[in-house]
Order: sequence, then C-alpha cells, then structure tokens
Amino acid sequence: MNASVIEHFKRAGHLDRMFIGGEWVLPETLARVGVVDPSTEETVAEIALGSARDVDAAVAQARSAFTTWSVSPVQGRALLLDRVHALILERAELFAQAISLEMGAAICFARSTQVPSAAQHIRVARDNLTRYPFITHRGDMAIVREAIGVCGLITPWNWPLYQITAKVGPALAAGCTVVLKPSELSPLSALLFAEVMHDAGIPPGVFNLVNGNGPEVGAALASHPDVDMISITGSTRAGVLVAQAAAPTVKRVAQELGGKSPNLILPDADLARAVPPGIAAAFRNVGQSCSAPTRMIVPRERLREVERIALEAVSGIVVGDPRSQQTTHGPVANRAQFNRVQEMIGIGIAEGARLICGGAGRPEGSSRGFYCRATIFTSVQSHMQIAQEEIFGPVLAIIPYDSVDEAVEIANDTVYGLGAHVQGHDLGAARAIAARIRCGQVHINYPAWNPHAPFGGYKRSGNGREYGLEGFEEYLETKAILGSQDAPAAPTRNPESQAFDESNGL
Repeated sequence: MNASVIEHFKRAGHLDRMFIGGEWVLPETLARVGVVDPSTEETVAEIALGSARDVDAAVAQARSAFTTWSVSPVQGRALLLDRVHALILERAELFAQAISLEMGAAICFARSTQVPSAAQHIRVARDNLTRYPFITHRGDMAIVREAIGVCGLITPWNWPLYQITAKVGPALAAGCTVVLKPSELSPLSALLFAEVMHDAGIPPGVFNLVNGNGPEVGAALASHPDVDMISITGSTRAGVLVAQAAAPTVKRVAQELGGKSPNLILPDADLARAVPPGIAAAFRNVGQSCSAPTRMIVPRERLREVERIALEAVSGIVVGDPRSQQTTHGPVANRAQFNRVQEMIGIGIAEGARLICGGAGRPEGSSRGFYCRATIFTSVQSHMQIAQEEIFGPVLAIIPYDSVDEAVEIANDTVYGLGAHVQGHDLGAARAIAARIRCGQVHINYPAWNPHAPFGGYKRSGNGREYGLEGFEEYLETKAILGSQDAPAAPTRNPESQAFDESNGL
C-alpha cells in the first residue's frame, strides 16, 4: 500500500516542487527534508523545503490574483469548491494511504474519519458561500462584507488534510487568495491536495503551496507586508511566535492552539454510557487532538467504578501496524512527540498519580516505531503537570471531585479553554454546567460531530473561530457605506473580472 503512494509521487514528480501561480515550480534553494514513516522510523521520501524567497513569489501571485478572485461571482466559486469536494472523495483512498504513511494514523481511521471529515469542510464552505448575505441594509446604510485579502495558512501534522480544508475552503469561498504552509512532518497529503486544486481548475495564484519549516517559511508568511491575515493551527508556543512576527504589519491573526479539555461526569451520569466513549474520545487519533478530553473529572465516591469501566474500555484498543485492518491506534506521529509522551508518563509517576494501565515504553512486541502504550492515571490532582500540560498522546488523567462546584473549578483550572465534555442524565443541569465552563465548544452526552459548529478557544487556546459560518466570516472584512436614502445596489464587477470569469470557465 505504501508503495502505491510513493509511486504516485514518483510519477507526478511533485516531491521537489512548490505549487505557485498555478504551476509546479522548483524552490529557490536545494534544501530537503525526509518524510519519516512513524511505524518503522524509516525515511520513505524527501520533499523540498521552501524559503522566504519562495514565500515572496507565492504572495506576489496571490496578491495579483486577489484583484479578480475577490469580485468573482459566488456561483463560480461554489462550482470550484464542488469540484474540489468531488475530487477529494474520488481520491479518498490515496489520501488515506498518504495520511497513514506520513503521520501513522490507522488506515481504518484515516478512511473513516480523517479524509471524509476533511471533505466536509469544503462542502460546508460551499454551502455557506451560496447562502451568505454579503450586503445587508440598516436604514440608509449598507453593511458590506468583503474578502480580507491574501491569507497565509499554517497547518499542523496531526490532522493534516482536515486542517487544510478547514482553512482553505472558507478562505476561497470568501474570495480570499491563499498561501498554504503545511507541516513539513506530514506534507504528502498537502501535496495531494495541491494536485486536487490544480485538477479542479483553480485560477493561477488563487491557491499556492510552499513547503517549509516554521522559522523560515512560517515566519516569512507571518511577517509579510502583503499578507493580510495569518491563520495558524498548532501549539500555543508556535501561535505566540506567529502573532509576534505578525504584529508589526497589524494583520489579522487567527489562532487555534493548545488544549487540555475536561470531560466532566456529573453524579447522575450512567457510567456505562459516560466512561467508554470518554476513553475513545481521549485516545482518538492516538490522543493527538488539541480538543481531546484528556482530563476525566469524576465523583470521588464513584472513582473505583470509573476505573473498572475505563480498564474494560481500553482493553479494546489495538495498538499496532497502521496498515493492518485490525489496528485501532497506530504510532504517534514523530520522534519528538514520542519522547514527549514518554517524558510526561514519567512525570506522572513521579508526581504520585496512580497508574492503572499502560506506562512508559513501547507496547509489548514492538521494538521499533513510535508506538506508545494506552496509559491511564487515576487519583490525579489538578495541580499536577499531567493535569495541566498538553501531552498530545494516549494519556488520560482521571481526577476525582467532591462537589459539582469543585468539578467546575477543576474543569476551568488550566491556561487552556478549547473544548469540554459534560455527561449527565439531567439535561438541564448538564447545560447549566456547560455554561460555566470557560471554553469555545462543549459537548453534552457525546453528540455527533457537527461541521457547522464553530470551533476555537478561550484563554491560551487561541483567538478566532474555525468551521461553519463563524469560520467563514473570519476571512471577511466589514465595510459600512453611508449617505444614501436608497438601498445601494450590489457592487458591479469590473471588465477585468468579467474577462477572468470567462477565461476560467466560471
């Protein structure tokens, strides 16, 4: 299976290229980096790394294309997104194989979740575009929402395609042009996405991709005077660096950063229904999700019962070769993350938390690969590092409480505020608790994922929102037009825009 992914890239010849101005071009430098298969620790491919000069070229193309793309008809942009959505689904197996290879996702999970969820972001962006009132009226005033401009998009390695589409979809729908910098640790799915954009007929310069690292390409994007907005999904540390680099140019900065999400189980909850899905949610994507509910906050008098059910639930996890159909959880995505997980497990033990399963080291039978054991600590205290710091691996902390007020205090007792879960039989009481948790999204009794739900954080989890209508509006500016008693007509398109539409079949 891996061979088919690598063979695809050998045939396409894109591993050493950037996608700039509608063309696959060689970068300015000869710098390369290996793509490591985390299940074997072997380098399976090399990609070219871009530089600040490649960013300059991509931004120039995006700036030129913005003039016409920003005023192109809604219908034309919607048709393009329809083609992108269809091509992602058509090439779903290739995307799934690439994601499994580059960051270790179990192939079943890549097929069932990573790729379909990514495609949903494109569909939602298309739907929001066609329904959105870009001009509204307030008395003799028109409120106009316009594309913000050229957007630099920085995406992470843990949900590589999903986070790309969550940014590119609404940005293009809003009329922005983009320069994408995916993680250099999981670049294969991004290159496949650039191929989709090319084959969907994206006009030159509207979408550009520059591979590279944060200190070089990320910093160049964030500080670039011709970039109007930067959107980053990553660690809080990376988000701070991007915001600092962006500050002198006063561009908009949207940040989706770290998390340490609580799962608050109320006293009236049915533990048989509350605990197993909580284990699954915490360990989903091998715990490599910023919103993973890795703190399970439970009534102290029910702690032993919670532990018993948690152990039963975790016994169903199969850590192994991500290409195997039987595997539920592959390795963590890279060596640095493996080392981080091992370090934090050691800290948890040293802090005096009680380990009931897992622990340091690889699972039995694994001698190589970045495999981690599914680990649960219990009797954790809120001040412990394993309850405060984002681990980003399959490590769960069970924290007991004596009163619901104390449980809410524990839920809010971190610098993060991204997501939360609440479980309880009394829906009114659960909603009241949800209102007291300081975070951007709360799930009550494990609802289905909703791609229309805005997602983003309070506190150090970031600024701005992604997904749904709110994610779409992040890419818009607001203009007030005053001074006429008559309702102003929609802006007319200039001749340049008309020629653009005709030449691109829009």
